[in-house]
Amino acid sequence: MQGEPSSPAVQWLLQRNCSVTPAQLGKLYLSLCVVSLSIALAFWLQGAHLVLPFASLELIVVGAAFLVYARHARDGEKIVLHGGQLVVELETAGRTQRAEFAREWVRVEPQRGDGSLIEVSGQGRSVVVGRHLRPELRPALAREIRFALRAG
Repeated sequence: MQGEPSSPAVQWLLQRNCSVTPAQLGKLYLSLCVVSLSIALAFWLQGAHLVLPFASLELIVVGAAFLVYARHARDGEKIVLHGGQLVVELETAGRTQRAEFAREWVRVEPQRGDGSLIEVSGQGRSVVVGRHLRPELRPALAREIRFALRAG
């Protein structure tokens, strides 16, 4: 969570904490395929013909899991307060959802209770933020956004 006054705007970037990038994951998967299929091929040449199909099936399942991980590795939320507008952008699996609110009509409230996701609403629309933030830090984010809204 960071509030950065860069120009007259204040911005919060909330992103997943991913230790492996999709490119690194692809290289890891490729090396895993080479090693696993080499071993399976050696067993196949020795007469154990079922090792190769099971190794292939295993690599397909692991590849699918890696693909799901890579799809969500760049998920995040961007909240920007600039002038009279509060803009919230949510990126999930490569799709971006954007909502704009007039500063004077925005409400920032927890969805249920302490530590729950934060609902930003106004003008008949609402967006839920804070998915990529630890629950104990969500109230602080809500306070920061409210303070920034009032300060302008």
